Amino acid sequence: MKAMLLAAGRGERLRPLTDEVPKALIEAGGKPLIAWHLERLARAGFREAVINVSHLGSRIIERIGDGERFGLHVQYSRERERLETAGGIANALALLGRKPFLLVNADVYCECDFARLCSVELHRRLAHLVLIPNPPHRPAGDFSLAGDAVGDEAAPRYTYAGVAVVAPELLQPVTPGDKAPLAPLLYDAARRGLLSGELYQGLWQDVGTVERLAELEKYLREHR
Repeated sequence: MKAMLLAAGRGERLRPLTDEVPKALIEAGGKPLIAWHLERLARAGFREAVINVSHLGSRIIERIGDGERFGLHVQYSRERERLETAGGIANALALLGRKPFLLVNADVYCECDFARLCSVELHRRLAHLVLIPNPPHRPAGDFSLAGDAVGDEAAPRYTYAGVAVVAPELLQPVTPGDKAPLAPLLYDAARRGLLSGELYQGLWQDVGTVERLAELEKYLREHR
């Protein structure tokens, strides 16, 4: 299975840090956020990864290179203009191939088991989502979870962790090169019963603000 890391975001809420450094290269615990993911992917047995880049993308390419030092072969999907999440994935499908792939938001810190996700069988479903208990900044959550079925019921609801196993067919409505968000595709698939998922209750942090970055830095300094 290949992996795709989403790293094209502007990181508006992390400005002025992201005026000079792409969000995926913001450091926590002494290394860039994206490096934590690449190391874990390699340890989990992944050998190929695709990274989409846009804002300050050349900095990411210079820093990560071909991925050899991480034990990976890394390719880049370049976006002249940021295509949003689903648009970015659709644009990278030529590199990802026709099989399901692991999708990871590069701007989160997460210690979930990538090796186990590699063995997830989607069958007729379009994606398998990793969900987490709702963090303070997202109290209403994103999806319901009953057994392994992800839906859009009223309760209980959980938050999408930015980690998923995705079938290329999920992106069928998106034309490569077009801008498109991922959330509407996931909600549509959830309503049609085409998503599975699991609840992860380990360490997870969305590094979307300076305050949350500081929280993660403090945790890693004390526990690593």
